[in-house]
Amino acid sequence: MARLFGTDGVRGVANADLTPELAFRLGRAAAYVLALGSEDDGADEDKRIAVGRDTRVSGDLLESALIAGILSAGVSVLRLGVVPTPGVARLTRTLSCSAGAMISASHNPVEDNGIKFFGSDGFKLQDEVEDAIEAAMVGDGWGRIPRPAGTGVGRIVDGRDQVAKYVEFLTETVRSRFDGLKVVMDCAYGAAYRIAPEVFRRLGAEVVVINDRPTGDNINVGCGSTHPEVIQEAVLRHGGEVGLSFDGDADRLIAVDEKGERIDGDHILAICARRLKQYGELDGDTVVATVMSNVGLEKSLKQAGISLVRTAVGDRYVMEEMVRGGYVLGGEQSGHIIFLRHNTTGDGILTALQLVDTMVASARPLSELREVMTTYPQKLVNVRVADKHELEGNVSIREEIRRVQEQLGRDGRVLVRPSGTEPLVRIMVEGLDAGAVDAAANRLAQVIQRELGSGDGPVTP
Repeated sequence: MARLFGTDGVRGVANADLTPELAFRLGRAAAYVLALGSEDDGADEDKRIAVGRDTRVSGDLLESALIAGILSAGVSVLRLGVVPTPGVARLTRTLSCSAGAMISASHNPVEDNGIKFFGSDGFKLQDEVEDAIEAAMVGDGWGRIPRPAGTGVGRIVDGRDQVAKYVEFLTETVRSRFDGLKVVMDCAYGAAYRIAPEVFRRLGAEVVVINDRPTGDNINVGCGSTHPEVIQEAVLRHGGEVGLSFDGDADRLIAVDEKGERIDGDHILAICARRLKQYGELDGDTVVATVMSNVGLEKSLKQAGISLVRTAVGDRYVMEEMVRGGYVLGGEQSGHIIFLRHNTTGDGILTALQLVDTMVASARPLSELREVMTTYPQKLVNVRVADKHELEGNVSIREEIRRVQEQLGRDGRVLVRPSGTEPLVRIMVEGLDAGAVDAAANRLAQVIQRELGSGDGPVTP
């Protein structure tokens, strides 16, 4: 069986790739490995898994199947309902659950869905733990999972009221109040639609909310962090002092200043790192980011006496390096930012709070704060392919990458990689000259399309 777990849990088209039968087996296997397989000999009623979901229409289907699998193994479920992914991570840890599970495909299209798990410590699972869950889904592993009868089955506990504790936690992570500040936010018709506005209103902000009426089929559709033009227009239209745009499960943030200029994850890291260092809270004076982060971030941090450590693409690799090095701030250009002093995964609402708190404390508009970093020309292109796994061995693509890198010279960077969650090859080209960067990225896209293409042309990020 091919490995089910990708870079961010198990994902696929709901009821086609990610079926209720698969969700049921995942639930039983996860209950066995994460709860029953624990060395903790506590009472059975202590074995429970927190389960949350985003607003996708397929959430009902997969939540029911996943929960049924967990219950059938004799483990109970704390059902949190619609909640941001980082809320599940936080509540799993603070409510002493054996594990947590989130049903979401994050920023992916509405037809997709996914299931990701957290350990009792609130961190995403290591590869070996995911492998153990997969092993328990087949053959002898499946046969070892208990199937209690009668009163031995698990029960559902309504945990929706516990989400208030996550809201309280968020409001306590900032030093300032936001009285009189006009905040415009795009909730992507997703998991942030109630919580994000509530948190900012509690702190005194005047909040204008768009895309906050989910119907199940509109999550991420033409809105949210993958469509920053929406929040840019909204900030200018409403006269906001800051714009905040989340993705479907609210683990990402793309911000906008009062002039409508976009502030991505690199800018957020550059701004927040300086403030943490000012307060003596940037352990190791180091930030962790991926190879996708703009070289402008590296130069900006260096000017402030801060080091940058780069990792492979994916928040799990950022987190691993943060834990290994004892660092407290890291993230991705996409807006997936980890403030490890506060939470164990990327948290879009938390990131928004830290950014706005920095702005308020400095008494400077966001347009001025963003000037700490200059973005170098960078082009991102996604190419839909028939089989992304054929990328590695393709000689023609490798040779084209070498030629492009040669032409860009020492100040240029080329990164070509398969997507961890979609049938795409992702291209990043960076350099000093915008025209040369665009031409190089387009040429690479054409070669990849010719060699691996599925018949569809390149798609923008």
